[in-house]
Amino acid sequence: MNNSRIEITGYGFVTPLGNEEQEFDERVFNGVSAIESKRYELPNQDSFEAAVAMCNVDAERFMAPSKLPSDRATTLAMMSVVRAIENAKLDLENIDHDRLGVYWGSGMGGASTFDTTCEQLYAQQKRIRPTSVITSMPSTAASEIALHVKAQGACITMASACASSALAIAEGIKALRSHQLDTVIVGGSESMLSAGVMYAWNALHVMVPVKEGRIADNVAFSKTRSGFAMGEGACAFVLQREKPTQPKETRFFLSGFASNCDGQHMTKPNTQSQIKVMRAAMKDANLNAADIDYINAHGTATHQGDSSEAKAIEEVFSTHKVPVSSTKSIHGHLLGASGALELLVCLRALEKNTIPKNATEMEVDPEMNINVITSKNNGNKALTHALSNSFAFGGTNACLIISKG
Repeated sequence: MNNSRIEITGYGFVTPLGNEEQEFDERVFNGVSAIESKRYELPNQDSFEAAVAMCNVDAERFMAPSKLPSDRATTLAMMSVVRAIENAKLDLENIDHDRLGVYWGSGMGGASTFDTTCEQLYAQQKRIRPTSVITSMPSTAASEIALHVKAQGACITMASACASSALAIAEGIKALRSHQLDTVIVGGSESMLSAGVMYAWNALHVMVPVKEGRIADNVAFSKTRSGFAMGEGACAFVLQREKPTQPKETRFFLSGFASNCDGQHMTKPNTQSQIKVMRAAMKDANLNAADIDYINAHGTATHQGDSSEAKAIEEVFSTHKVPVSSTKSIHGHLLGASGALELLVCLRALEKNTIPKNATEMEVDPEMNINVITSKNNGNKALTHALSNSFAFGGTNACLIISKG
């Protein structure tokens, strides 16, 4: 039962768009892309070019709390959490650790380590590290975070493809609403830009084509869209129940969430399920369609995915023409971490009262009967509520609503 508002008391991030608010805001609101072309090669395989968005951090010098070798996704997770704790001014020495929990999301956490391990074993015929299993587990990031903050209330990993971190955030909200915990660290991380993993994604034919360094259209809802660029990064939030005695200032709350499953197909989205999950999230937040000021769409720039989501948004917000954009075209698709990063985009939009453009220049697909924000119609106004969609392979859907107040 929703007895209290859940406040975001701090956040931290490591993204292809930067790791500090000023740089992040400049790139998000001006549509400055971090996506570039990278060639991948493996023995006895045709090489290919892929569009990727990488974080500018030196992960090799990082020491994990466990003192064990760290997968890059785990390193990015820890970097974001350290920043979030500092931002929240969380006193880890005096907190009740039995009432502190970690809920983390990653679609393929440890994928780079597993890829490297397979290469060492099969291609190089080398002895592999005895810690390879521990380093490549999807739950390793959450466990390292828990070690760092000494969380003894919960340590739970969500791995539901593109909805992973959105679901992790939702589980954190549940734990606070039910008073099981007093403080939770939530978010997600992903880094799977290693060769073997990228070959697997390339075989799926959902990534944007690249030829001689020229990246095709990766803009969601565009008439010529042709797939997404792969990204990496991490975003963490510190959540607590609202403390009404605190001084009045700009504060952000997770006011609603919902999740459901298509139960129909592994990769084909279901418009009716998407309609249901958005309506359920608004009901949970005690909001109507007219209250939502901005939608950060899942928007992967795939033909089927964008078409389904646009129809769902049109149905739910038919008379309100809520501004819609997808920022994946500038920071890439972070897969399991995308829900957390895109919630951050929503938070910054509310903070700046500015709606991120879907792209600087684009021709909207005429079949998209929604209010896609471009450089030509970027109408800004006071923003109070934003909705973020995460629709995953496997049919899992998640929707988060963030509010300013």
